[in-house]
Amino acid sequence: MTRERLRYWFDNTMSKGTPALIGWLAVVSLILVLVVTTMAWPFAESGADGHTWWGVAWMSLLRTLDPGTMGGDDGNPIFVLMMLVVTIGGLFVVSALVGVLSAGLDSKLEDLRKGRSRVVEQGHTIILGWSEEIFAIVAELIKAKESERRAVVAVLADKDKVEMEEQLRARLGDTGRARVVCRSGDPAEQSALHLVSPDAAASVLVLPTDDAELIRIMLALSSRTWSGVRPPVVAAVSDSDNLAAARLAGGPHAEVIDSQDIAARLVVQSCRQSGLSAVYSDLLDFDGDEIYMRSEPVLVGRMYGEALFAYESATLIGLRTNDGQVIVNPPSDTVIRQGDLLILIAPDDSMIRLAGAAPAVVPEAICGPRAARRQASRTLILGTNSRRHRILRELAPYLPPGSEIHLAGAPADAVPLPAGVLVSAKECDTTSGAALKALDVSGYDHTIVLSDEAYDVQKADARTLMTLLHLRDMRSGGTIVSEMNDERNRHLAEVARADDFVVGGKLVSLLLTQLAENRHLAQVFDQLFSHQGSEIYLKPAEDYIRVGAPATFATVLEAARRRGETAIGYRLAAGSARAPGYGVALNPDKSLSLRFGPGDRVIVLSED
Repeated sequence: MTRERLRYWFDNTMSKGTPALIGWLAVVSLILVLVVTTMAWPFAESGADGHTWWGVAWMSLLRTLDPGTMGGDDGNPIFVLMMLVVTIGGLFVVSALVGVLSAGLDSKLEDLRKGRSRVVEQGHTIILGWSEEIFAIVAELIKAKESERRAVVAVLADKDKVEMEEQLRARLGDTGRARVVCRSGDPAEQSALHLVSPDAAASVLVLPTDDAELIRIMLALSSRTWSGVRPPVVAAVSDSDNLAAARLAGGPHAEVIDSQDIAARLVVQSCRQSGLSAVYSDLLDFDGDEIYMRSEPVLVGRMYGEALFAYESATLIGLRTNDGQVIVNPPSDTVIRQGDLLILIAPDDSMIRLAGAAPAVVPEAICGPRAARRQASRTLILGTNSRRHRILRELAPYLPPGSEIHLAGAPADAVPLPAGVLVSAKECDTTSGAALKALDVSGYDHTIVLSDEAYDVQKADARTLMTLLHLRDMRSGGTIVSEMNDERNRHLAEVARADDFVVGGKLVSLLLTQLAENRHLAQVFDQLFSHQGSEIYLKPAEDYIRVGAPATFATVLEAARRRGETAIGYRLAAGSARAPGYGVALNPDKSLSLRFGPGDRVIVLSED
């Protein structure tokens, strides 16, 4: 029984890893030195200073650690034999030590390669999960944190650490001063979450992966015992039916959006007005202008219409009241109260400064109000996917009586449409030129090309490109808007000269990045994406400023204010086909001189 207990204790000690093995080797070395010293000391040459008991012990230790030390030994044969014994024993000890150290070092390097060490950072951004959208998200986070001295993005995914780092390096290149740290583990496990130090993070972003896995991660975050202030969590579901469950799992600290619904809204709005996706891309990415919230005590007590001209390098678009309500494009006579935050478009929050003097307005260049032009339209939707139902639902409020919607693909789902709107469906191959000619596509005001979810991303985009080329060959008028899955394929599609492309995955990724920086922006974008309240419109410039008349952007701002709108930029027809801005200019200087021509547009926030 005692023997079994000793063996059990020894096994437990050995299982503690490299330090325990080194400790046992040290014990074996000590026993060897003591035994050999005790046996060799009586035979050491008398009178030699180095041959006291301690001297013999020192000699034995040296021979244990360095077998070559024995080369000069002489004297009593038994003494020399004992030195040989300790030298041979040292060979085994040193060999074992080298093996143990080598194995321990290999094990440690393997742990580091697997990404199992803890991230010791403060104020970093955490990304949980891995998907194709991670490259766009990390790239935008790096841009957003360019002004920070020590910006860190920590990625935790159930994927090999080295593989993640190599893919990020290949797609992103140099990250500048920002560091991207990868850790390997299941984001839904508390031990893995501990690796990225969520308690010290500024925000947590859960990638739009499978909804079941996303909800599992959200539950893991909610059940975690947090120390200090809990960071906001941002996520997106791909199925509207799972939105309520994801929000319940995330709790009050989570901001969960519906990616499919947002993509459908963007398709509908871009279909009605070409260039809108370029406007949203500019607002959502960190290359140009973004939306910020700022307190401005100097403007307390002034009306919203007056405050529109208060900034030279920023554009006011709304208010976040003291009670948390967001109002985009409020009435001009709305008074800014204490505690209200101004919602502004600016290149960076450091560039938001009050103007020294009011910008010049040219009243004679302003056109009088014109009656709204709301005419019946014909819309053709090519292709079928899970968003088509949502697109029809979002399209309904914009269609006046007498409008028509024609579907080319599977039969239409039952959706509520306004009275007097004709809906028809026809099954056909949307990549066939003959089938498209039979549809008489040139007779439609708007054409929407949907991405086919029955194929992988690249194959679906290839089919979309084929459809667009057929449309280019036979179109004579109307706008063409297409869904794309990969932003890189958008550049290939430009040869088809479609009016707009909506890369839903990228826009949703950009939105998640914005919310990771400021979760309160969710209310702003929810209003901008909705048909209720004020939205972004690209309206003819001649409705605001006389064609060819010299004016300033402050003049455009005043013309829009008189109509109950907020001007945020313009789009020049001459640059509408040139990447990356496609003619869109947001938040121009108020004193910028302008001359609008035919086809130019003013970008405004308006209710219709």
